[in-house]
Amino acid sequence: MQRKLAAEFFGTFWLVFCGCGAAIIASAFPDVGIGLLGVALAFGLTVVTMAYAVGGISGGHFNPAVSVGMVVGGRLPAGELVGYIVAQVIGAAVAATVLYLIASGKPGFEAGGFASNGFGDLSPGKYTLHSALIMEMAMTAFFIFIILATTAPRAPAGFAPLAIGLTLTLIHLVSIPVTNTSVNPARSTGAALFAQTAAFSQLWLFWLAPIVGAAIGAIAWKALFGDE
Repeated sequence: MQRKLAAEFFGTFWLVFCGCGAAIIASAFPDVGIGLLGVALAFGLTVVTMAYAVGGISGGHFNPAVSVGMVVGGRLPAGELVGYIVAQVIGAAVAATVLYLIASGKPGFEAGGFASNGFGDLSPGKYTLHSALIMEMAMTAFFIFIILATTAPRAPAGFAPLAIGLTLTLIHLVSIPVTNTSVNPARSTGAALFAQTAAFSQLWLFWLAPIVGAAIGAIAWKALFGDE
């Protein structure tokens, strides 16, 4: 179990450090041209690389909502869920701390939103609470559905990390303007710790919506692939 928790810690650290780092550091230089596409790719690539690296140990969740979906889908024992979530949140918090220490070394640095998630005034496109809620639920539901489907025994072997990483990239391309894309409560928690906005007060939505969406996605997968 310790190896599984360590894998989840490192995987979530990498996701937050590189994904949020792309938004906070690389996007700060317009000449680089990373933009929305670059940030979306960064998040997707973190999942691809770490899923191949440590997915064989823990399943490569790196996300409390994914772990919940795996429990509902029958892929993770319920007794391991709390340990997974704790490891993921700690990994995200440590990654955000290291990222803040690096980013704050730039003269004139201001944390601002610090790649945090939000709705209303904290939404990149000023989308409302209900828009954010629906977006996060829908995107997480499809994310879990695809994870369960591509890691099923009947799926082609060895391609799941690519499919999952590309799915996360696509999710970011669509939903960054609405919520700055969470679908991951640990990622939202880590960024909110250093945001100089009201992001922490909106954090509840980025736990509730992804977890509910994950359960819906897992139930949908079980309904379609009940013979797995």
